[in-house]
Amino acid sequence: MTKFRQAFAALSLTALLAGGALAQTAADLRNDQNTPEDVLVYGMGYAGQRYSPLTRINKGNVKKLVPMWSYAITDNRGAEAFPVIKDGVIYTTSHNATMAVDAMTGKQIWRTNHEYPPETLRVVCCGIVNRGVAIYEGKIIRAVLDNHIVAMDAKTGKEIWNTASPEPATIANGYSMTSAPLIVNGVVIVGVAGAEYSHRGFVEAYDVNTGKQLWRLYTIPAAGEPGSETWQGDSALTGGGSSWVTGSYDPDLDLVYWGIGNPSPWNPRARKGDNLFTNSIFAIRPKTGERVWYYQASPEDPFDFDAVQTPVIATIKVDGKPRKVVIQANRNGFLYVLDAKEGKLLAANAFEKVNWADGIDLKTGRPKVTEAFRDALAGKKVTIWPSVSGGINWQHVSFSPKTGLLYMNAMHIGMTYEAEEPPKLALGRPSGPGTVKRTTVTDDPNVRGYLKAVDPLTGKAKWATPYKSPNWSSTMVTASNLVFTGVMTGEFQALDADTGKILWSFQTPSGIIGQPVTWEKNGKQYVTVMSGIGGVYALRAGDPNLANVPAGASLWTFGLFDK
Repeated sequence: MTKFRQAFAALSLTALLAGGALAQTAADLRNDQNTPEDVLVYGMGYAGQRYSPLTRINKGNVKKLVPMWSYAITDNRGAEAFPVIKDGVIYTTSHNATMAVDAMTGKQIWRTNHEYPPETLRVVCCGIVNRGVAIYEGKIIRAVLDNHIVAMDAKTGKEIWNTASPEPATIANGYSMTSAPLIVNGVVIVGVAGAEYSHRGFVEAYDVNTGKQLWRLYTIPAAGEPGSETWQGDSALTGGGSSWVTGSYDPDLDLVYWGIGNPSPWNPRARKGDNLFTNSIFAIRPKTGERVWYYQASPEDPFDFDAVQTPVIATIKVDGKPRKVVIQANRNGFLYVLDAKEGKLLAANAFEKVNWADGIDLKTGRPKVTEAFRDALAGKKVTIWPSVSGGINWQHVSFSPKTGLLYMNAMHIGMTYEAEEPPKLALGRPSGPGTVKRTTVTDDPNVRGYLKAVDPLTGKAKWATPYKSPNWSSTMVTASNLVFTGVMTGEFQALDADTGKILWSFQTPSGIIGQPVTWEKNGKQYVTVMSGIGGVYALRAGDPNLANVPAGASLWTFGLFDK
């Protein structure tokens, strides 16, 4: 063992002893972005910016990054979890296990396995994954695929409470849970997946201490409710509107922002109308579940353009004045900027190749749809950009207050599309694949994606670094102007946030579709990410570049080599 690794390992006991209090209060979570020694909230802070003020790893020394340790997850499914870090302990997940790992050595502290019925896998359309835990007052909370929310003791992994989401949230009815919870003032907020199985989506909340359900906000209106007139006949009963990616929170406005997914079925001929409130951003009161405002990005969506991407909260200059906004890089290829308090649309511009709309009307908020979009609704075969994977999928962007830019893994793929006769649906029955015909289209076989630095108000890229396959990993940016991301062929990389130049790359054993974070301990900075290919693109896209990428999840931490 080198002297460097000996010193690194020696810090382990100190780290574990320091973790005795485990006091993750509501104030701690609010202050997460300002305490880089811990990573307590999904998105590295309630704003979801995935920005770190740390600068010890910089452009001058990033080439000296080396792996400190790796930890085998013993799972061949996709590794998409966001690592939570408190007092030198990393908490992460697979689809069926939760783990606590010593951040300084990679040694397992505890592992809790979660069993669920085998029929659960029938309704997980797009990758058997979990995106992580939440932490609060000594408890680790996560959702399990079979719609159970589980609280565990952070020190031991012992179960504290286990609550099944009430009816109709069952596997038989097409529901599943893959996202990480968001905890706001003791309220555990979770979303559901399953729009591809004819469900009626919702966002709901639980008491962090007891597991008691507090509220449920349906994303599809019931008969007679506002918005129900946008559904043809009884199509709203199987209308979709999943909420399968974690939201963000503004403590000053006391609003949670949550993205809502696609309508069901994919075939639009069975559900004519705007199909509220699918493909929308919700602003929600966390205590009550009241929806304060919404914005719908893709009315009557034929293309599975979920709007689930985590809304980023930031203060930027609009018309020369600072304004608090919500930013979403949407799957439909447009980048939206909305007023955080009222939901007013301030900007909407394409950040990738788009041909289903010519732009967005800022007065009405509606897309200016093209003939290709109208032909798709009529059942004609058309070529559409972006593809069903979107201009971006679920993977998260990062925002640097220092540069004012978003850093995103955008996809450059189109599709042929045809919606034939619509299917007859029932709760729990498949309503996605098979209800339309699609084939992948590319205009450059060597470029299926870019990592871009994008102006949020214009959608224009300052730079764009090409990749043979799209990156399914999230990005993370630091104050030293480094952008970290993963590649589906396994490379973990650091790029220059000013130029897009790849400054450092390390080959991990599998493809990376996870979420990098950075943190510090005893004056040193580290970067942590999961490796493990999976997810819908790797499973279904038929990308030749991924044919020989081995499966297998693992957790990695990197630090600077210091003789």
